[in-house]
Amino acid sequence: MTSVTFTIPHLETERLVLRDYRQSDFADFAGFYATERSRFIGGPLTPELAWRGLATHLGHWALRGYGFWAVEEKATGRFCGHVGLWFPEGWPEPEVGWVMMGHAEGRGIALEAAFASRAHAYGRLGWQTAISLIDPGNIRSIRLAQRMGCWLEGDFTHVRLGPMQVWRHPAPQDLTD
Repeated sequence: MTSVTFTIPHLETERLVLRDYRQSDFADFAGFYATERSRFIGGPLTPELAWRGLATHLGHWALRGYGFWAVEEKATGRFCGHVGLWFPEGWPEPEVGWVMMGHAEGRGIALEAAFASRAHAYGRLGWQTAISLIDPGNIRSIRLAQRMGCWLEGDFTHVRLGPMQVWRHPAPQDLTD
């Protein structure tokens, strides 16, 4: 049997810690994926499929060396969602993505975490570009992409998830923040 060892770096922002997943995150994770709100990202899911989804996030780190972080609010220690870097098989190119739990929406948490993720991708990993794939009906995510300086570049149809919009992030040299 082969063992895989990898480290998920912790990132910190003013209000957040982007960290590895914990068993204690699973109840909120599965709770979100059981709701209709998860329809934009492949849900709703049973607890078993949500577990597999969480394991997929960890596997992405092992295979790619980057992935989604669990987002924790510093003030409360509460799991707020997951944000990070994503490039699974079937994706057109590397992505900055975000998923927030209901209690974390509308508070700027996704934006703060997404900026930290993109900075890690451009700085530490040397990415020169990134996209965000967004369901055309996911208005909140579209607004967040716009706040990050992204523009609508085109459409992409995923074999399982269906039609998505490709939102292009500014290149590292074009960022003003």
